[in-house]
Amino acid sequence: MTSTLRWGLIGASTIAREWMIGAIRSAGGDVVSVMSGDQERGAAYAEANRIPHATTSLDALLGEVDAVYISTTNELHYDQVLRSARAGRHVLCEKPLALTVGEAREMVDVCRAAGVVLGTNHHLRNAGTHRAMREAIAAGRIGCPLFARVFHAVCLPAHLQGWRLTNPGAGAGVVLDITVHDADTLRFVLADDPVEVTALTQSAGLSQGDVEDGAMGAIRFKSGLLAQFHDAFTTAHAKTGFEVHGTEGSLIGTDCMTQRAVGDVLLRTASGEELLPIDRTNLYERSVARFTAAVAGDGDPAATGEDGVWSLAVAEAALKSARTSRVITVDPVQSASPKVSQ
Repeated sequence: MTSTLRWGLIGASTIAREWMIGAIRSAGGDVVSVMSGDQERGAAYAEANRIPHATTSLDALLGEVDAVYISTTNELHYDQVLRSARAGRHVLCEKPLALTVGEAREMVDVCRAAGVVLGTNHHLRNAGTHRAMREAIAAGRIGCPLFARVFHAVCLPAHLQGWRLTNPGAGAGVVLDITVHDADTLRFVLADDPVEVTALTQSAGLSQGDVEDGAMGAIRFKSGLLAQFHDAFTTAHAKTGFEVHGTEGSLIGTDCMTQRAVGDVLLRTASGEELLPIDRTNLYERSVARFTAAVAGDGDPAATGEDGVWSLAVAEAALKSARTSRVITVDPVQSASPKVSQ
């Protein structure tokens, strides 16, 4: 591998264009190729984003890179991760890792066997707001955490609609798009693992067929903490938030379930109220920097493949609960409890 990490983009996506290409370059990486299913679209994308090569062949892309960023539709992740790992390429994959926990578990195992780094691009655990909350909880500033609430109901922009609202086979729906982020952020902030989920879903007219565009539910964690989540594609005027309430205080995060380095966290205790200092580092730049360091042998990605398995296990349980009206056990299909990445 060269000293400069050579990246290939698997998917000529909006998120890569808006966030990841800049983050890779900020971390000292070089985006050398992009793969698209449409040669003309891929060529135009490469030209617009100053990428030297465009291809429709995954094998061709893998032949010229050290690492790949995968942001194709969800049903394609499994095969693309396995092929990349078996070619010896490090992988940063968008969430959800796959459509089933079993596939995600295999992806983790294959990457480990191949000796390559697998990261899940859960950007929210890189937010300064959530890192400040995690640190405050670890320091005992709210006592024993008892409850958490996540408000992640947004309005899905028109340019991101399409398959997310219409194609179950591609992993459409708000649960695989947003609830996975809630699950990962809760695990990270609380340093705790979920054990069971109950959920209801809604189709309010934006989505089609059996695809949900809203969800509410509750998660019980190993410690006994209960967490609520509210996710939607259909709320144009809501603000996002993340709260944790403990025996000695509360942490109230506002405008923090977002791609941007914004939002605030208020600590409220018997002593009064205090705004926590927040690191405003770009979330994706931190994600890529942590991944790049992991490739060089320094620590783990901000969110590992194991973290991606856990978040998918929560989403899978939420969807099953909504179908069956039952409380569903979270099953990440693993023999040992993984650590929560710092």
